[in-house]
Amino acid sequence: MTCKINADTTDGLKIVSDTSGAVDIQSNGTTKVSIDSSGNISTVAGMSTSNGNIAPLRPNAKPLIINGDMNIAQRATSVTGSTAGGYTTVDRMLLSIGTLGTWTIAQTASAPDDTGLVNSYRVDCTTADASPAAGDIAILSTRLEGQDVQLFKKGTSYAEKMTVSFWVKSNKTGTYIMELDDNDNARNINQAYTISSANTWEKKVLSFAGDTTGAFGNDNGSSLQLLWWLGAGSNFTSGSLQTAWAATDNTKRAVNQVNLGDNTANDWSITGIQLEVGEYDATTIPSFQHESFGDNLLRCQRYCRQHTKDMDYQGVMMGFAQDTGQCRALMYHKPQMRATPTITKSGDFIRSHGSAAALNFSVATNGRDTASIDWASSGIFLNGQGVLITFKTGSAYIRADAEL
Repeated sequence: MTCKINADTTDGLKIVSDTSGAVDIQSNGTTKVSIDSSGNISTVAGMSTSNGNIAPLRPNAKPLIINGDMNIAQRATSVTGSTAGGYTTVDRMLLSIGTLGTWTIAQTASAPDDTGLVNSYRVDCTTADASPAAGDIAILSTRLEGQDVQLFKKGTSYAEKMTVSFWVKSNKTGTYIMELDDNDNARNINQAYTISSANTWEKKVLSFAGDTTGAFGNDNGSSLQLLWWLGAGSNFTSGSLQTAWAATDNTKRAVNQVNLGDNTANDWSITGIQLEVGEYDATTIPSFQHESFGDNLLRCQRYCRQHTKDMDYQGVMMGFAQDTGQCRALMYHKPQMRATPTITKSGDFIRSHGSAAALNFSVATNGRDTASIDWASSGIFLNGQGVLITFKTGSAYIRADAEL
């Protein structure tokens, strides 16, 4: 039996009690809301999905993981010959390589069927390292600002559990390690997962305990980091896997992790990353929370905003000539960036309706909302003249980067 609260349109409110700890809320004898003895809630509309999953009561409207569907790749869609990694292709995804092989990093049009996902992040080993040195690493990570993870109540007696879900595929089966890292307090927790079938998309759902020690900083710094290990030397594998929150001990971080870099036939792909408040398993985890491409791009641009040339002589920014050899132009950072960005460019830029000589580039002033850029070339400006800066021919971009 289950305790039933029934709003009957003929006889009014009816209550049938029992001791199961579960409650059904009914209308005319038909259950509309069910609460089981563990507190999980399901409804006939608005919360339960067609596949039976229970949607979470999300404390925030947007997914916590930005670009978890791997749809945004402002910098590039493929990079070859990488020995250091970095933020190279898919936005918000950082590959850290410490002398462990050479890799191709790509956004690929591959994803599990029937999920609404279309892209994934893929790494391919192109130069193998079958015997990593003690300090070698290969790790994919995504990082969250402290002010965005306060809902986990970390460092308090009310600390919430965290559940991470993702789809993964590799030709190399075996044990892999995922880690949650508290960057503010040098604490971490790790969990192993298994890729069972080669070249097959598999969904992994990993729940982690809440941590009552060490609060996340309530700021724009890197607080919570999600890490997927791909390979590690003995400095990271010689202990026992740290499966409870504790001070970070490198020897306990990647125990039994396979070495994806041991063969040039190896590759690994991931997509559909989501982070939820609370504990879920494979049957209760909610479906991936999709965003529009535009909303996803806008959130990514808080961390990186790249204007890539679409056509020759396309306008980039407006400025005015300070003298005959230099123009100062205004670059807008929209949306506001996480922090004062680093500004870089590639390719040639020129002044419109004048000399086609490529301009020299330097950053005069810079902040989270705007930057002043000095463009210089001898004798091509008129003092006080308004100037449109454009791309020249060939590939080019200008980038503002404020990644964590």
